[in-house]
This record gives sequence, C-alpha cells and structure tokens, in this order.
Amino acid sequence: MNVKEWALIIFTILAQMSVGAFLVLGAVHLYVSRKADSAEADRMSDRALLAIIVTLGLGLLASLFHLGDPLSSPRAISNVATSWLSREILFGAGFAVLGALFAAMRWFKWGTFALRNAVAWLAGLVGVGLIYCMSRAYMLPTQPAWNTIATPISFYATSLLLGALALGVAFFVNYRIITVKHPDCADCQAALLRDVLGWLAVLAIAALGVEFVIIPIHMGILGMGNAAATASVKLMLGTYGVAFVLRLLLAFVGVAVFGVFMYQNAKEAGKIQLLGTLATSAFVLALAAELIGRYLFYATRVGINLL
Repeated sequence: MNVKEWALIIFTILAQMSVGAFLVLGAVHLYVSRKADSAEADRMSDRALLAIIVTLGLGLLASLFHLGDPLSSPRAISNVATSWLSREILFGAGFAVLGALFAAMRWFKWGTFALRNAVAWLAGLVGVGLIYCMSRAYMLPTQPAWNTIATPISFYATSLLLGALALGVAFFVNYRIITVKHPDCADCQAALLRDVLGWLAVLAIAALGVEFVIIPIHMGILGMGNAAATASVKLMLGTYGVAFVLRLLLAFVGVAVFGVFMYQNAKEAGKIQLLGTLATSAFVLALAAELIGRYLFYATRVGINLL
C-alpha cells in the first residue's frame, strides 16, 4: 500500500460517511420536527451538520493526494462525458458546495423554508450520485474483485452504517453542550436523543446485515470466476485472513452487539451517559472495521493483466 492508496481509503470512507450522515440527518430532522418542533430539531442537528461538512472537507483534501500532484486536480475533471472518475470528482465537489450552501442557509436563515429544503434535497441526491460514481470508477473489467454488484452495494451500506453511528456520537456530544449552555432544554433533548439513538442503532444493524449478506455472495462469485478472481479470494482468506476475520469481529461487536444494547437502553430514561458510551464505542469499532475492509478492498485486488 502506498500513499495514494491510503489517501483513497481515507477519502472513500469519509466521503461515504458524510453522505450517509447527511441523508440520515435529514430524516432525523424531519422526525424530530414532527415529534417536537423545528426549533428542537435545529438545536439537535446544527452541530451535527457542521461535523458533516468538516468530515467531507477532510475527505476531499485526502483525495487530492491520490492524484500525485494536488495542483493538477482540475485536469482530472476534464473527461466528464466518458470517465467515471471525472464524474466522481464533479459529484464530490457538487455535494460539498450544496451541503455547505444548505448549512449556511440553515444557520443564517437565508432564503425561504421551501428553498432551503430544495437545496437539501438536491445535496442529498448529488451525494447518492457521488457514491454511485465512486463505485462505478472501480468496476473495471481488468479488476474482477471490484467488477461486481458487491462494490456499489457495500459502498452504500458503509455510507448508512457509518453515517448513522457518527450521527449518534454527534448528537450525544451536542446534548452534553446543550446541558451546559441551555439547561432548560436538556429534558426535551434527552427524550429526543434516546428515541433517535434507538432508531439509529436499528439502521446501523440493518446496514451491517446487508454487508454480512453481500460478503459471502461476493466471495462465491469470485470463487467461480477466472484466475484473477480466485487469486483475490485466496489473498483474502490466506495472506490477509487475520485482517479479514478481525474486520468481521469488530463490525459484529461494534454494530450488532453494542447496537442491540443501544436499542434496549434507549427505551429507559436516565441512561443517557450509558447510551453515549455505547454509541461512541459502536462508532469507533465500526470505523475500524470499515477501514480494515477498505484496506482489504485495495490490497486483495488482482488484475487480469498482472497474472
């Protein structure tokens, strides 16, 4: 693994997490607005929105180093009509601009409510397109391990899994700040936080279920493929077998085990601190698992032209 590939790992993970968090945040904001009011929804989500923008910015910064010379990045967008990589860059920039614009409109109350919602919907759609372009950029005929339906499915699953858990941590940190700055809102926010964390745990577990279903299917497809495809399977289960198992264990403990505990404890009042600890632990373990998984994504590929 070289610097360029590590830059890709960081970029793809952070970008996918940002898109997932943005989409889930929109759903949470709508839910809280209807259950409480828009003021409580804004109070709960404003700092999370800032965290999403910062995370995406760090991911885009990392992506520049994949190009070797960051100053040459504008040239990488010159083939939008024929290159999925160029489309990925275009959609990434579009999501960043629209996300930042929506955040500014929300924080400074620019424009009408309908206009802000339109920008948010457009940003979400561009984010979904970004992940699709990202997956298609890897689906090359010369890379059998990447050229399957598992690539886009796993990218979207990672987006929702990490996005949901990252929001859980952001909401908990936000709640701790609110208890200090706005103690009169603490009780209402605590009830909303418990409710939201329970549903975020369910979403993360569902996304993990998709990953755990697609992994054996993907391995089976490669096992019945050509020499390059079977070579990738041998690398995954042989040379990188320990990392492969570690990734599955971290994901299972972090998402399935801690996620179930989150859902159960979210039903009881007075357990906010425990919920915060569970949410943070789940996110850290899930992030570690996804980073290992993305490392294996690059490390175990065997190109047809390399045999």
